[in-house]
Formats: sequence, structure tokens, C-alpha cells
Amino acid sequence: MSQGPLASLKVVEFSGLGPAPLAGQLLADMGAEVITVDRAAAPADPTDVNRRGKKSVVLNLKSDAGLDAARRLIAASDVLIEGFRPGVMERLGLGPDSCPKALIYARMTGWGQDGPWAHKAGHDINYLSLTGALHAMGAADSAPVPPLNMVADYGGGTMFLIFGILSAVIERGVSGKGQVVDAAMVDGVPAMMGLIHGMLAEGFWTQHRGANWLDGGAHFYRCYTCADGKYVSVGALEPQFYAILLDKLNLPEDLRTSQNDRETWPDMSARFADIFATKNRDEWAEIFEGSDACVAPVLEFSEAPDHPHMALRQSLINVGGTVQSAPAPRFSRSQPRPIVAPNAVGGETVEVLQALGFSDEEIETLT
Repeated sequence: MSQGPLASLKVVEFSGLGPAPLAGQLLADMGAEVITVDRAAAPADPTDVNRRGKKSVVLNLKSDAGLDAARRLIAASDVLIEGFRPGVMERLGLGPDSCPKALIYARMTGWGQDGPWAHKAGHDINYLSLTGALHAMGAADSAPVPPLNMVADYGGGTMFLIFGILSAVIERGVSGKGQVVDAAMVDGVPAMMGLIHGMLAEGFWTQHRGANWLDGGAHFYRCYTCADGKYVSVGALEPQFYAILLDKLNLPEDLRTSQNDRETWPDMSARFADIFATKNRDEWAEIFEGSDACVAPVLEFSEAPDHPHMALRQSLINVGGTVQSAPAPRFSRSQPRPIVAPNAVGGETVEVLQALGFSDEEIETLT
């Protein structure tokens, strides 16, 4: 039996790369029935985390029979997710105008469905660069540094795709109608930048990289190298937390008054760097344990699951030999089903087609 807060939701996902598969995975984590439409069968791969919790059907969308099966699957779904360039689904004959009017048709792209760059190829770093956000990331004296692919692909992409889907689900409960969700990373990233845009407007944020509150320019919001070559993160923004930080570093209390004096930041950064270089990372972690100084050890991927806090919450779990996230967020009643390793690509083709009413003879021609 399905579990989780989205157990009533049926989703068909046309397999692709990047933020759309993560959106399907997160919906499946919350109990949605997510069926991926794949091009070719493949063995189960426990490292393909974005496939966990999903069913898979292999269809040849270049054949009339495959397209008919796809249409019947779409008709039995609440939501369709696709992450192709604009026009691809239309050329297949599976565009929004060819689908049921109650369907929520969720489209994930970097540039959006229209605009002069809509048909260009791109990746997270490119979408992020067009929003102004990438320019602010990295050291002052070097080129901008991409934040993995977390910000555009998964922050501005996946999360806004899911936000759009669930907003449309709620609206459909009122109107009874579906609609197209146009989720573009170049729209989502700016939507996350309200704080920065506000500080720019008031003149508190400068265009210079590595010279601001949250970009490593402030000595109380950056990382420092420890004696063992490992790092700690410092994020003591508020004055009361900064005071605790100063106390733990055995620095004079009167330095509190100049915390936000930008002229002091370079000297204070050097002073902090000298102090943090006197002890190993884990020694500093012990010193700051239990305090509100906003200091934490910078853990490697392999260390993160074993940190006492992460371990207690089981934020990272091992499934089939692959460390990955536990379902998030958490609910008091609607508990998601246990996470298991992904099945084979195409492993549920027969099951899915039978549920759509195909006969065994028809299934043989499709598979």
C-alpha cells in the first residue's frame, strides 16, 4: 500500500537528466506513484538514486503502439514531468494540447519555454551566470566558482518545479482544470535572491565578489583552515553570536562594536586565520560544541553520515551500498515508505501496461 502525504498523486515522468528526475524522486519519496517512460531497458543500478521509489516502463515513442501506450499512461496520471528542450514533446505528438485538460503538464528547462535562448543548450553554471548570482560566488581575486550544481539545477530548477506542480494540484482542486507549469532555472534562481536584491537596493551589498556579508568577505562568515589542513565554517552574523565567537577565541569583548565595520574585515580575517590555524578541526569542534557561536566543522562526504547530529536524525542513509538522503521533509502522521534501491529500467513495463488495460498479446508486441 502507498504511504506518504502524496500517496494519492499519480505522476508520469519522461526520463531525462538533471532537475526533472530529482523532482520525480522527491515526489516518489513522499508517496506519489511515479512511472518513468524510458527508451531502453537496463539493469538495476543502486547508484542511480534519482530512480528510487519509481516504476519504469520502456516504450518506443517512434512507433504508433508506443505512442498509444504513452497516451494511455498520461491519461491515467495527474501530473506529467518532462525536461526536454521546447518543442520536443510536441514533435512526438505528446504536447500539452494533445493531453487531457485536467493534466498538470510540468516542464523543466534552464532557459524557459520562450525567449531568444530557449532552444540553446546549457548547464547549471550557464543558467546561474545569467542571473547575476554566479558573479557573487568565489574569492575576490579569482574567477567565480560554481557551487556544484546545487543552485540552478536543484534550487532554481527542481524545487520550483515541485512548487509549481503542487500549486497547480491545489488550484485544480478548485477549478477542476489542469495547466502547464513552465519551470525555468533562470526564473527560479532570482526568486531565491530576494535578500541579496534587497541589500543591493539599500546599498549594503556591493558588486565586488568576496567583499560582502555572505560571500566570504566578512571575517565572521567564512571558512578557516585549521592546523591539520581541514576547515571550520564560521557564521556568527548576529551580534550576540559574534560575542560568543569572540569569547571562545579569547579575543577582547570590545571588538563587538566594530563587527560590521568593513574597513576592519581584512585585518580581522587575518587575525581569525592565525587563531584557527593553531588547532586541528576536531579540536575546534569540541571547543565550540554546544555553543551559539555558529561554528561547525567542514565535513567531507564520507564523514557526514557519522556526525552525531546527522547520525541521530539519520539524515543520510545507506541503501544498497549507496549513501544518500533520507526522505525530507518529515511529517508527524504521513510517514513515507522505506527507501529501497532502484529497480531495473523497464522492470515494471508489463505491470504498468496490464494496469492500463493492455492484453498479454498487445504487451508482447510492445515489449
